[in-house]
Amino acid sequence: MKELRFDGRVAVITGAGRGLGRAYALLLASRGATIVVNDTGVSRHGEGGNMEPARQVVAEIRQAGGEALAVTDSVDSAEGARAIVDAAIRHYGRIDILIHNAGINWAVPLREMSWEQFSATLGVHLHGAFHLVRAAMPIMCDASYGRIVLTSSIAGLYSSKNLAAYAVSKAGLIGLSHTIALEGAQSGVTCNVIVPAAMTRLAEGRDTSSFPDTMVPEEVAPTVAWLVHENCRSTGEIFVSLAGRVAKAFVSETKGAFCEHWTIEDVAARMGQIEDMSDPQVFKPFPCGFQEHLDFSFDMSRKRPRNHR
Repeated sequence: MKELRFDGRVAVITGAGRGLGRAYALLLASRGATIVVNDTGVSRHGEGGNMEPARQVVAEIRQAGGEALAVTDSVDSAEGARAIVDAAIRHYGRIDILIHNAGINWAVPLREMSWEQFSATLGVHLHGAFHLVRAAMPIMCDASYGRIVLTSSIAGLYSSKNLAAYAVSKAGLIGLSHTIALEGAQSGVTCNVIVPAAMTRLAEGRDTSSFPDTMVPEEVAPTVAWLVHENCRSTGEIFVSLAGRVAKAFVSETKGAFCEHWTIEDVAARMGQIEDMSDPQVFKPFPCGFQEHLDFSFDMSRKRPRNHR
């Protein structure tokens, strides 16, 4: 296959000073993309701030012959996100790619988690994605081109103990991504979700002794790079990439059961049928999963005997 390149494309990548974001930035730059490296340099809890991570990645890219710009505004405010996007437009005249990777994490039991910890986590992950997309998407739509990737997590799909704020943020990004995909389709703008996992700062405190040597950011980066390439037509999808495995995730439902007039006892009696996973139903968000879901349910209502229980 011919080498897939990004010559002439401008990519904004948040959290690009370290870990996964850095790997994305270096790979895209090596294939010709101009990179806006956004990173505030905060701790994994969102504390402090340091311009050096972003500057170091920019230096690496430039030393390799590429072009990059460091921007240290925070995505957790509309003003910060706008400044990041404006920097791309001001310096390079366009924004073709947006990868929202920035994140913080508090591993705290729900009963002990403070509102400040919960809110701060949503602020970077979920609110940050909204602010960025709200700033970048109109520009992309006007240009009739854009590639957006939002970062979810295994926690966003399945959650885990002590990760309430993180799980809520990452789950919310899936819904946001699907909406972007639906609204951007007519303007050449795609949006997908990446569910990555790698040995980064956010893994601190976890037992990683069983992690394979493929659990590194560099093994995730090619999947993300493909999702933001002009040849990629996937949109409204969720892709998993960790430890060398790449997969697609999706929501499925059981076929379920129909009853004209349910009672509590009917539900109890028919739980076996309701939970039967032998014939799963999948409704793809794009192009019309919402309506397909309704049509499937309505069709059961029309076809089943009206007195069926």
